[in-house]
Amino acid sequence: MPKTVLITGSSSGFGNDTAKTLAAAGHRVFATMRDLHHRHREVAKDLQSKGIETIELDVTDDASVDAAFRILADVTGGDGLDVLINNAGIAARGLTESFTLEQLRQLFDVNVFGIQRMMRASLPQMRKAKSGLVINIGSVLGRLTIPFVGLFGASKFAVEALTDSYRYELSQFGIDVLLIQPGPFPTKLYAGLLPPADGRRVGDYGEVAAFPGIVSKVLEHVFTGANAPNPHDVAEAIAKLIDTPAGRRPHRVVVGLAFGADTANSAIEPLQSQIVSGFGLGHLAKLNTR
Repeated sequence: MPKTVLITGSSSGFGNDTAKTLAAAGHRVFATMRDLHHRHREVAKDLQSKGIETIELDVTDDASVDAAFRILADVTGGDGLDVLINNAGIAARGLTESFTLEQLRQLFDVNVFGIQRMMRASLPQMRKAKSGLVINIGSVLGRLTIPFVGLFGASKFAVEALTDSYRYELSQFGIDVLLIQPGPFPTKLYAGLLPPADGRRVGDYGEVAAFPGIVSKVLEHVFTGANAPNPHDVAEAIAKLIDTPAGRRPHRVVVGLAFGADTANSAIEPLQSQIVSGFGLGHLAKLNTR
């Protein structure tokens, strides 16, 4: 059954590919992005040529999010949103100490606060309809930590907790909240890694200051190897989740190189269930599909 879907961060990468994949599958897709009428004008035209509707939306701006949802309501005649895909994100690589607090705020404003803005904008209508699906794009680095990308990982650890909490809190309204955990893929996320702004701190680390380059070399090897991960796998995983009946969807889906995140998921799941049940809230783990 066709769904009305809104995707953040659709100018490139997973968001752009997912928009095209879902539209080709017959869903009504709203692809959102910043700077729709200037920097991303050609991207928007390409999406529109494939029957995808585009809306200007900056997940770091309350007014922009509110305006986008007003447009969505007008265009859909108030029918509402079936699926929200929180995909917008940025990444950083370098010595953690050399990132400024402003850079950390920037990272969390997109990767974490942006999700909260989108949830607050979309959930009133979903709760009223007593149905809906939210898919957050996390990372295997939300379960495991690689040195020199710890700030990005910290934001994705936060997305893990945010996703779980929302899933419990919204289960009785028939709203499913799930997480995709991609491994590294050759997308603009990794091509446009945020560098540290405080270079003065780097010199104090001696030879360790060169180690972030090791991360880049490993990723370059992964992306150029014979078995390089295909970013389209993420779009396919999202499409499969949408097609899966409510109540039967997995809470987390690892896509690509897991680096052990799948093992961590399996180990943590019973512990997570135990702590929720211990507070007498175990019934919230089951989605109300009535």
